[in-house]
Amino acid sequence: MSENLIEVKNLKQYFPVRAGFKTLQLKAVDDVSFTVGKGETLGLVGESGCGKTTVGRSILHLYEPTAGQVFFEGEEITKKNIAEMRKKMQIVFQDPYSSLNPRMTVEDIIGEPLDVHKLYSNKKERRERILDLMETVGLNAEHATRYAHEFSGGQRQRIGIARALAVNPKFIVCDEPVSALDVSIQAQVINMFEELQEKLGVAYLFIAHDLLVVRHISKRIAVMYLGKIVEIADADELSDHPEHPYTQSLLSAVPIPDPKIARERQRIVLEGDVPSPLHMPTGCPFRTRCKYATEQCAKECPTLKDKGNNHLVACWNR
Repeated sequence: MSENLIEVKNLKQYFPVRAGFKTLQLKAVDDVSFTVGKGETLGLVGESGCGKTTVGRSILHLYEPTAGQVFFEGEEITKKNIAEMRKKMQIVFQDPYSSLNPRMTVEDIIGEPLDVHKLYSNKKERRERILDLMETVGLNAEHATRYAHEFSGGQRQRIGIARALAVNPKFIVCDEPVSALDVSIQAQVINMFEELQEKLGVAYLFIAHDLLVVRHISKRIAVMYLGKIVEIADADELSDHPEHPYTQSLLSAVPIPDPKIARERQRIVLEGDVPSPLHMPTGCPFRTRCKYATEQCAKECPTLKDKGNNHLVACWNR
């Protein structure tokens, strides 16, 4: 049995977009490969629109992948087995306001996965399981009969997490689960994710654009730019020794609480705009904003190469 829980190989997700009389392919995810170990948290970071959420949804086949393979515990996920696989893989959505049905009570929202997969033998067992899940995520039993609009953003996200945990999954895609929350609530939710991982041994793909949050919760971090992964390394290794120019720029923007160090630090500001996924530059997608770009960068797209310490970088000049 492989040590990897999730293995993504050459995943592509293209969306057809009408442009006048032509149909163009929007390359949201283009040839992405990575692994997530059992009980591990892999952070996925990048600018808005780089394809992070699409990666998470394509793994779960919420979007049917254009090409590539996704393996769960060595078994390829296909249309035939996806219904069974959904018991083992779940997602926590970004917006706790739109991801919960306003017409359903909290009890019915959390109980829906139990109903779909028929995971109880009677109503008493169903209710006990729901109350147990609510207690796990820090909600009171009296909340069960209320509706989603009666809760704060942090409480709604807890309901979403309880719903994801209902089927005892081994893997959860956390799609920017704290970006819509206040900073004080973010800390509570992140701590809860860590406690649940320790208690249940669940693995996460933690998608976010806040590098401080990702470094805190992740064992490894993958950096994404325009549909491609440009760097993967252990969280501390990536933070201390970023190799890719894009990663260096992202890390230089992370605020430091010490004003003396902050003043001395060099901020790396990228020039130019992010190219359109409909009209991708030839070769390396980052070359139009990179000060190290050469002719080779325009001709050929670099692949991830191991620089030692499991530090993978896709750059011709590194």
